[in-house]
Amino acid sequence: MTNREGWTAERMPDMTEKTVVVTGANSGLGYEVTRALARTGATVIMACRRTNHAMTVKGRILTELPDATLDVRELDLADRNSIRAFADDFEATYDDLHVLCNNAGVMAIPRRETDDNFEMQFGVNHLGHFALTGLLFDSLLETPGETRVVTQSSSLHERGDIDFGDLHGEQAYDKRDAYAQSKLANLLFAYELDRRLDDAGIEDVLSVACHPGYASTNLQRRGPEQEGSLIRLWVMRLANAMFAQSAERGALPMLYAATADGVMGGDYIGPGGLMNMRGLPEVQSSSEQSYDESAANRLWKISEDMTGVTYDFAQSKAADD
Repeated sequence: MTNREGWTAERMPDMTEKTVVVTGANSGLGYEVTRALARTGATVIMACRRTNHAMTVKGRILTELPDATLDVRELDLADRNSIRAFADDFEATYDDLHVLCNNAGVMAIPRRETDDNFEMQFGVNHLGHFALTGLLFDSLLETPGETRVVTQSSSLHERGDIDFGDLHGEQAYDKRDAYAQSKLANLLFAYELDRRLDDAGIEDVLSVACHPGYASTNLQRRGPEQEGSLIRLWVMRLANAMFAQSAERGALPMLYAATADGVMGGDYIGPGGLMNMRGLPEVQSSSEQSYDESAANRLWKISEDMTGVTYDFAQSKAADD
């Protein structure tokens, strides 16, 4: 385990002339990531489902940082047509993509389905980002210099299993198990992408994973609100007040993974304090099952089938040659 003690957002490099996509940029960790990147001069595409709210958030950031370059674009990770439209619009507008921050997510909600009939947590947290990354893959490859894909997981991935027989919870559903499965899937994807890039000899695209520890965001609130459970909502608020670090602190692992020198493909960045729930970023190890190459390969193939998105690594290498 490599310690990154002392790294804060003040140590981020100048990101002027860098283009970054942040999913879920209008609240919580995504907002803090966007705000910090904007402060360093990056052009940040705020990829959000609720564009009206995102425009309000953009205005708030511009009040603080009037020279920031922010572009609000609609992206609904629960709708494959929206994902394709976002990718097409991005490629028509921008020549480069230096960092893709796969940040957006839903957590421990009652069972719902995406527009494509996927269980919502697995569909948004994993499949939506799998498809988005694949559709923006050429942009990452064609951008001069190093580019990065940063995928947000969670320490709760440690309780996760990939139920290949019931990925969408149609036979049995537990909202917390479904969330843990989706966060484990994030890591299996991030590490498998790193391996496939390495096997193809593609050195300028890094796939990195991270987790925020226990950060106080709107994410924890959504489940109790959708269930109409005031008791769970108050318990969540109390736990956040007593144990959670701020969203600004929780954003540091993603910011480190996206910008810091010395990051390597396949790294897993998280807070290095008490039980990895809070503190400054460091390189950590994730669960044993997250490094299961057989499961990762199987999940990759299933994800391609479900999303209709494939990654042509051989063609990418040939183009480089």
